[in-house]
Amino acid sequence: MIELRHDWTREEVRRIHDLPLFELLDRARAVHRSVFADNEVQLCTLLSVKTGGCPEDCAYCPQSAHYETQVQREPTLDVAEVVAAARRARQAGATRFCMGAAWREVKEGAAFDDVIDMVREVKALGLETCVTLGMLSVEQARRLKEAGLDAYNHNLDTSPEFYRSIISTRTFDQRLATLGAVREAGISVCTGGIIGMGESIDDRCGLLVKLASLTPHPESVPINALVRVEGTPLAALPPIDPLELVRMIATARVLMPRARVRLSAGRTELPREAQLLCLFAGANSIFYGDRLLTTDNPEPDQDSDLLQSAGLVALAPAS
Repeated sequence: MIELRHDWTREEVRRIHDLPLFELLDRARAVHRSVFADNEVQLCTLLSVKTGGCPEDCAYCPQSAHYETQVQREPTLDVAEVVAAARRARQAGATRFCMGAAWREVKEGAAFDDVIDMVREVKALGLETCVTLGMLSVEQARRLKEAGLDAYNHNLDTSPEFYRSIISTRTFDQRLATLGAVREAGISVCTGGIIGMGESIDDRCGLLVKLASLTPHPESVPINALVRVEGTPLAALPPIDPLELVRMIATARVLMPRARVRLSAGRTELPREAQLLCLFAGANSIFYGDRLLTTDNPEPDQDSDLLQSAGLVALAPAS
């Protein structure tokens, strides 16, 4: 019987995170196998439906209007373009389609109406639907729910203490309030974070404590490694040791047994063997397709080979 806890302390989480690597992997794998089929991985596709010009100053983000990057401001995609992309993703094996808009918050009007239509039509294809649109109200979340939205992504990014070093235009509590609105509307919660932004190990554990304190636990927990983009304040940081990501994913699996832990951004710099260790440790979802919003992702053929080499299979669509 798996124990679901919401009262983890940072000290407890740090002790788990710092276990000898093989002991940590054994523990995480045992938790994973008690809840999930051990050979299934969900394939997700993430599409930017409105790119660039975001007024937030998230230090990791090339879409911020505060920084000079190669990402250009683009208008919202037509609904038909998004549906066509979702259809291609489904044909390639994805069962979850995520749509992201570079907004600070959802505003009523034609753009949000278009997103509602995107959700409705993508859902009609038989795909799980997820959006990430910034802050929103309970009423806006309810509109998305009525359109068929399954999940809303709004990452906490890092610990409450380190958060102020990364973002000044939105508070950590505002992020929590958005997750509360999503939960109140009956939409599943997708929230995680990024490592490699200059944070400490204690900060990483603090993020996991916050995620695991949510009641219920998030259904989806994306764990990202920083993608260093020229023009952003974090571009000169060194890459992480791949085993740091393995430890983060394994610890997340122990703390949140029923969450789908998603091996997310940063995989282009992650050796094949480290990706397999992440999957072994409890990650059971990857983003599938050569783009993640505006940054590179492994080619689909590479991911197919990765899964095949490990004897893993893509999660079948829900019947």
